[in-house]
Amino acid sequence: MKTTRQGPQRLQGNAPLPHDASALGLASRRLKQEVTRLRAREVENAQAKLQCQALLSESGLMQDKLRRVTRQMITAHDEDRKRISRELHDGVVQPLVGINVALSALSRRGDGGPQRWKQNIARTQRLIETAVRTVHRFSRDLRPAMLDDLGLIPALHAYSKRLAAHDKIRIQMTASRSVEGLSLAKRTVLFRVAQEALNNVIRHAQATEMEISLTSVDDRIRMKIVDNGKSFPVRKTLCAKSTRRLGLIRMRERIEMIGGSFAIESTPGLGTTVRTEIPFQPEKATA
Repeated sequence: MKTTRQGPQRLQGNAPLPHDASALGLASRRLKQEVTRLRAREVENAQAKLQCQALLSESGLMQDKLRRVTRQMITAHDEDRKRISRELHDGVVQPLVGINVALSALSRRGDGGPQRWKQNIARTQRLIETAVRTVHRFSRDLRPAMLDDLGLIPALHAYSKRLAAHDKIRIQMTASRSVEGLSLAKRTVLFRVAQEALNNVIRHAQATEMEISLTSVDDRIRMKIVDNGKSFPVRKTLCAKSTRRLGLIRMRERIEMIGGSFAIESTPGLGTTVRTEIPFQPEKATA
């Protein structure tokens, strides 16, 4: 039986590609897909790197802010200690020294008559009353009992009335009773901010009139304090090294600490307005 030897075949017309050529095309497509995938991964990695850098930068800024706030708090505490020390020395220690001197003089004197004794005793009583008033004032400033016992509105009203009588300034106050539904912590923050704002006006603004308003708007409580005194450059004051700056920072930090917002506007000829706004979530009554 004879076998015939065939020569190589030629591709003609639309003849199918050999198996090797088909595999090559498949490999080429897979390579393109892999390149596309790798490029997408590179883009993702680049975006992740940018996000990490942004987070690191934000973390650095937050650390700087935390350090600044910490330094400011330490400075504020030091200023408060100085003020308390000075007030205690002038309002408590000196009267007590005077009492001691007066009592020593009384013990050494066997004469002088009833009238002289009455005068010495009256002078000693006045010194005691001065020391007692100073201690009471410190007690009210550190933690007003009225805030705990009666609420924010009576505490603010009493504090404003005392300032108005002492410093000859007209203070008008309007408030919504709904603010008493706030938690004690939030009422305390509002009281402290109002206290700081009122004291700033008394010390610096030379105002003759002030208005305090507490209103409830939707799920927010808004407090506004307006005076007709001298204006001041808010940004410049916040950057300066002064006790007034520390007071403004304390107010802002207290409000932001409970998720609120704080703003100050001061305009020549119009006075200063302090605006605060905090979330209103009425305190649930306990059974």
